[in-house]
Amino acid sequence: MEVEFLGGAREIGRSAILVDDALLLDFGMDSGNPPSFPLEGDGLDPEAVVVSHGHLDHVGAIPTLLSGDARPTIHWTPPTGELTRVLARDTLRLHGGTYDCPFTETEVARLAQVSETHGYREPFEAAGYEVTFFDAGHVPGSAHVLIDDGETRLLYTGDFHTERQRLLAGTTARIEADAVICESTYSDVTRPPREEIEAAFAESVEATIWGGGTVVVPAFAIGRTQEMLCLCEEHGLECYVDGMGQRVTEIFLREGNREFLRDPDLLRRAKGNARFVDGRDGQRKRIAEQNTVIVTTSGMLHGGPAMTYVPAIRSHPANKITMTGHQVEGTPGRELLETGSAEIDDRMMRVSAQVEQYDFSAHADREGLFEFLESYRDSEILVNHGDRCVAFAEELQADGFAATAPELGERVSV
Repeated sequence: MEVEFLGGAREIGRSAILVDDALLLDFGMDSGNPPSFPLEGDGLDPEAVVVSHGHLDHVGAIPTLLSGDARPTIHWTPPTGELTRVLARDTLRLHGGTYDCPFTETEVARLAQVSETHGYREPFEAAGYEVTFFDAGHVPGSAHVLIDDGETRLLYTGDFHTERQRLLAGTTARIEADAVICESTYSDVTRPPREEIEAAFAESVEATIWGGGTVVVPAFAIGRTQEMLCLCEEHGLECYVDGMGQRVTEIFLREGNREFLRDPDLLRRAKGNARFVDGRDGQRKRIAEQNTVIVTTSGMLHGGPAMTYVPAIRSHPANKITMTGHQVEGTPGRELLETGSAEIDDRMMRVSAQVEQYDFSAHADREGLFEFLESYRDSEILVNHGDRCVAFAEELQADGFAATAPELGERVSV
């Protein structure tokens, strides 16, 4: 097999890998300012596309593949297909008609025409390969992708987690493969056990509520929002949910998607415990004055309803802002953590409320990566999707693995 890295090599964002010029694995975008897209986006004409999961950095550019006469079949799990359409329409809402959005509603509508959905461990044919999805434990519907041409078995891990979350069990799939394209997002991070992080978060939130404060929980819409709702429900915390996370919660609970959850009843109870916000008639400002928990997008404070809640609660030290995920350098969330101030709606705001961060990442940490790769000591390892791919590949080499970190645009024979 010839594998070409069109995005995601030695970087995080715009994941895209082309196998034998025929089968495309993911086609994402980097949502920086300005956004960036995979190489060869114009004129790329794969026979089929296989998608690992529904996050913007893996699916954000997929509608562009359906411009002109191109109609490659797109293979994904049911939740991933729905999430891709939600994200595409959100991109249109934010950037439609500008260079930051290289597709239109026409291409988004075509997604339904070319979509084929598959469950886990159900082999299917794509561009002449036998392809199989396995549960990756990252977000609902996320998949490891096994590509088999009869001679070579290539495993694309996508993003994965080895530890149990509220929504998902960690991946247990260790599929025989000759070569593995492995993500490395947190290859230099070792986290405490998930239970300890959850307990510390719940204790902090409860203390703030008992002290008369309001807690704003900025959270990514896909996966993280639902995790936070489940934690609130299990600890008896009243909460509101605002932003795209509301729609994503509904998607996860639909018939055909519930089977991709570890415990559908837990998310159903969590939804029942939460109050959904529609944002009309000053509702958000009234909610911000309550002694409650508000789970809201965006997770890095660069848009969404958080732009109302953070300014509303920022001036009182009894209140709290709990960041629940990685804050990319240059985002308001990162600035707030480092300086106690953030630029919100073009205004620099000093925040007197308490600010905390909890690592609820849905990616495997260093120990999880090594534990997963232990099954592939006799396989070729291609490290991607990380800020330190070369360093991690060298660490794997020192431990006896045949590992390399391909460059952006590089073609590799496996």
